[in-house]
Amino acid sequence: MPRASMPPAGTPAMGARVGALAAAPVAVAGPVAAARVPAANPLPGVASAARLADGTEEYVVHRVMQRVDVVLEKRLRDAIATVVQEQTRSVLPRLREEIESVVRHAVYEAVADELASSATPRQ
Repeated sequence: MPRASMPPAGTPAMGARVGALAAAPVAVAGPVAAARVPAANPLPGVASAARLADGTEEYVVHRVMQRVDVVLEKRLRDAIATVVQEQTRSVLPRLREEIESVVRHAVYEAVADELASSATPRQ
């Protein structure tokens, strides 16, 4: 596995940055708020990122990101589906009214055209 270049001196290690991000609260509004994941607590007995062997830190970060991706995909899909379903329900009555109006006018015009054409004498 290729080794990533070292960050400049004074820059926190990737594990420390990921840990800081995981501990930070995330403010989410609306239907997506239900998909919020609580901040992860460090597990007792797990070695800190600074003590992980070469390549292990990147592997762990990669695996965590894969798991986050799977969870986010499912939760976002569910949240979006809920919003789309709610919006569809709210639009449905108006859509029915518009379709009814369009069909009614089309029938009126067709009947008027037919009556007008049958009223004129045929040759």
